[in-house]
Amino acid sequence: MTVVWRKSSHSSDGTTSQCVELAQLTNAIGIRDSNDPGGGHLVLAPETFVRLVQHIKGLD
Repeated sequence: MTVVWRKSSHSSDGTTSQCVELAQLTNAIGIRDSNDPGGGHLVLAPETFVRLVQHIKGLD
């Protein structure tokens, strides 16, 4: 399986170097630092990823 990492279009404006990349994995979501793609990554269940995003947005 080839993993395709995606970065938000908001991070391409050159204003910040603090970006994460996401990848759709089999039954999971991968998260990694775009500045250090070889430095490891997190793997979350889709439900956990949704809760994380809701928490970050203050929706929990």
